[in-house]
Amino acid sequence: MTLLEQSMQNMIEVFHSYVEKDGDGKTLSKKQLKKLLETELPEFLKAQKNPNIVDNIMKDLDQNKDDKLNFEEFVPFVAGLVMACEKCFQKKDKK
Repeated sequence: MTLLEQSMQNMIEVFHSYVEKDGDGKTLSKKQLKKLLETELPEFLKAQKNPNIVDNIMKDLDQNKDDKLNFEEFVPFVAGLVMACEKCFQKKDKK
């Protein structure tokens, strides 16, 4: 597999590893999202000043307002983080 294909597979596998732990196997509950963030993005979570960050992320991403995130709702969050990281990379690279 190419590096991009591996990255895509990893994102899918990470998502599904959290939905399968104690849920319906298709969506992330707020509890599962929090666990995913604590485990997979600990530095992101530590950097947040808002103690309600998980609630806010869930509210922003949950398009159908069912208090769960399916994969299609989760992907924009990861894409947004990747874009923010890439901007930081560009700034660092210019120095």
